[in-house]
Amino acid sequence: MNGARFEALGVNLFRRNPANPILTTADLPYPADAIFNPAAVKLDGETLLLARVEDMRGISHLAVCRSRDGVSAWRAGAGPAMEPDPDQFPEELWGIEDPRVTWLKESGDFAVVYTTYSRRGPQVSLATTRDFVAFTRCGSIIPPEDMDAALFPRRFGGRLAMLHRPVPCGPDSNIWISFSEDLRHWGDHSLLLECRQGAWWDARRVGVCPPPLETPEGWLLLYHGVRKTPSGGRLFRLGLALLDLEDPRRVLRRSDEWIFGPQAPYEREGNARDVIFPCGWIHDEASGLVRMYYGAADTSICMAEASMADILAYVRTCPRPA
Repeated sequence: MNGARFEALGVNLFRRNPANPILTTADLPYPADAIFNPAAVKLDGETLLLARVEDMRGISHLAVCRSRDGVSAWRAGAGPAMEPDPDQFPEELWGIEDPRVTWLKESGDFAVVYTTYSRRGPQVSLATTRDFVAFTRCGSIIPPEDMDAALFPRRFGGRLAMLHRPVPCGPDSNIWISFSEDLRHWGDHSLLLECRQGAWWDARRVGVCPPPLETPEGWLLLYHGVRKTPSGGRLFRLGLALLDLEDPRRVLRRSDEWIFGPQAPYEREGNARDVIFPCGWIHDEASGLVRMYYGAADTSICMAEASMADILAYVRTCPRPA
C-alpha cells in the first residue's frame, strides 16, 4: 500500500512533534518512575496538563504541568496536585489514574473524572476544581469494575452524559454511555461502541480517550482499540467516531482503520510496550489545529497535532455503522 493510500485512510492525520517526548520525569522536582496519560486544558493563556505520575512505589497520583507554548519550558508543581486519600476514599488505595477534564460552563467548574484503583477493582471517580490547586472530591460515581470515563461539556434534554467502559478487560469491553441530572447518580445506560473482535485492530477492547469535541457535524470521538499480538502482547491504536450532536447515543461514522499507532521508539519501548494513550486534546479555533497529548509506553508524555478540517474531511469518508 503506497503513501498516498495511507494518507487517504487517515493514518497521517496526526503529526508527531519533533520535540517528543515533551515531558519526562526529569521535568518533575521530585523522584518518580513515570509521567503519562495527561488531561489537557487551556487556562490563563497557558496549556495545562493534569498528568498521571507513578511514584517509586508504583502508586499513581495526579500532577499539574504548565507551558506557554504547550510544547516546551514546562513548569511542574512542587508536589502532587491530587494524591490518593484512602482514609476518606478507600477506592483510592492503590492510586488515582488517567484523568479526563471537561469544562462545565453551567457551574464554572472543571470536572475531573479519573480511575481509582483498589482491591475493589477499577472505579470511576469525580472531582471538581476551578484552578487546579484546590480539588473537591465527590468520590466514586459508578460501581466497580469501570474505567476510561469522559464527560460531555453540555446537557442533552436536561441531562449530563458520560462515556465509560464497564468491563475493563476481555473480548467484550465496550464503550457505554450513561446519563445524570446531578453528576452523582447515573442511569439510562446503553451500549455505544463495540469492539469488533476477530482480526480487527480494535478486536480485544475499546475505550474513550479524551472528552468528545463538539463540531458542526457532530461530537468528535477519539477512542483506543486493543488487539492481542501473536506473541501474546497488546497493541494500542487510535480510531475516530462521530456522534449525533443532539443524541450522542447515535453513532454517525466510525473509522474502519486505525489512524494513529505506536511507531516511534519512545512509544514502543518503556514500562508498557506499544502503548499510546491520550487523555487530553485541545482544539485551537484560531489556527484550526487539534493538539493531542498522550502517554507513550506508560513512561513519558508526547504530543501530536492535526488540522480539524482534515480530521472532519476524513471522518466524512468513514462508514456509517450498520
